[in-house]
Amino acid sequence: MSHPLLSVEDVSKSYDGFKAITNLTFYLNAGELRTVIGPNGAGKSTFFDLITGRAKPDCGKIEFGDTAASTQDLTSLNEFEINRLGIGRKFQTPSVYSDHTVWENLLLSLKGPRGVFASLFHRLTSTDHDRLHEILATVRLESKHDWKAGLLAHGEKQWLEIGMLLAQDPKVLLVDEPAAGMTDDETDRTGDLLLSLAGKHSLIVIEHDMAFVKQIARHGQVTVLHQGSVLCEGKFEEVQANPKVREVYLGRGKHGSR
Repeated sequence: MSHPLLSVEDVSKSYDGFKAITNLTFYLNAGELRTVIGPNGAGKSTFFDLITGRAKPDCGKIEFGDTAASTQDLTSLNEFEINRLGIGRKFQTPSVYSDHTVWENLLLSLKGPRGVFASLFHRLTSTDHDRLHEILATVRLESKHDWKAGLLAHGEKQWLEIGMLLAQDPKVLLVDEPAAGMTDDETDRTGDLLLSLAGKHSLIVIEHDMAFVKQIARHGQVTVLHQGSVLCEGKFEEVQANPKVREVYLGRGKHGSR
């Protein structure tokens, strides 16, 4: 059995007596695209906060590494250190530099110890130049590379931010509700984008849109969170048919197919 890239074991987190996460155990393998679903209050955002160091668990361990020898304890690191290890996070609301062009946004995000001034005026190596063009092609923004990011449509801003994450060359991408507020066409394209990244990167995607979940989970696993714990895991069809899942999530009728 291969060594998991990310291990979350028996983790709990409470806020003022409220148990946001309870004895949560979760494993992610290298190259995997895992979708995480669950009703509001299930602990999904806290789960991401714990992985990225934005919050610290009350107990349990969170480890990251390709092999047992390279594994590091994330609970002892801050957000910046965890990001440098290769864990990038995209929040639900896109965060881009509105007054800079698409190209400049990617340039500012390029992996390396550069400040804003140095990033914008540093002479790119041929490798950097090729990398940025590759990312533009991946997120389908080649034709708008010289547009100010603030002029992009909502879906395009989401793709740009994913591109900004890719510029950091992460091993794991944590993506929070990428389909929120998108048109059907934008949602389909976003699903195709995430599927194209699987294998090259490892991804955990939180999502509510079940048609979108079905699209991106066609070759992967779905994890269902409920009250801060894993309710079940499996293929989309297995999860969809699970009576407990239908009771606590799918059966509520709030997050059906678009």
